Amino acid sequence: MIIYNVTVSVSEHRTEEWLEWMRGEHIPEVLNTGKFFEARFTKVMGMEDSGNTFSIQYRCASYDDLNAYQTEYAHELQQKHIQRFGDDALAFRTILELIEELQAT
Repeated sequence: MIIYNVTVSVSEHRTEEWLEWMRGEHIPEVLNTGKFFEARFTKVMGMEDSGNTFSIQYRCASYDDLNAYQTEYAHELQQKHIQRFGDDALAFRTILELIEELQAT
């Protein structure tokens, strides 16, 4: 499994608008590409600006699915984000490969 992690630092004065847009438009639009089967939307804790930093973890079955997303959809969806929020919501992306999930016994 591949996790496509997008971490976004949002300006205080745009946070509520951004959260609403992400929940109502952006995340559903990414999921509706059919390349991801799940998204987890989290708030980053323990940083100075933790109230304004968020992580969205999109899960897909394979690197091929992620590559198809990046080739077919990512640019357009990222441009929508930039056009709407500009420097008020700065994102960086990481790609993670799930090695193993462990559970407490």
